[in-house]
Amino acid sequence: MLRAAVERKFEVIGEALSQAQRCSPQILGRISNDQQIIAFRNRLIHGYATVRNALVWDIIAAYLPGLHAEVVRLLDELGPQER
Repeated sequence: MLRAAVERKFEVIGEALSQAQRCSPQILGRISNDQQIIAFRNRLIHGYATVRNALVWDIIAAYLPGLHAEVVRLLDELGPQER
């Protein structure tokens, strides 16, 4: 259940970036690893091979804190009226 929940959150993050790519490319360019995040979302959604638990954990440990910081910074710059 935990794995499914974590993977679902990654799917949501990847879909949000995919939508940003179409609607606001200038914002997407401010997110590191944007294309890799979208590709990982596609891998999760479409089941391109089995996604190993270790891979998901490595992504959480190595990249999620930085992504979180970038999104918080971007939201702070945009302000509440543009969110």
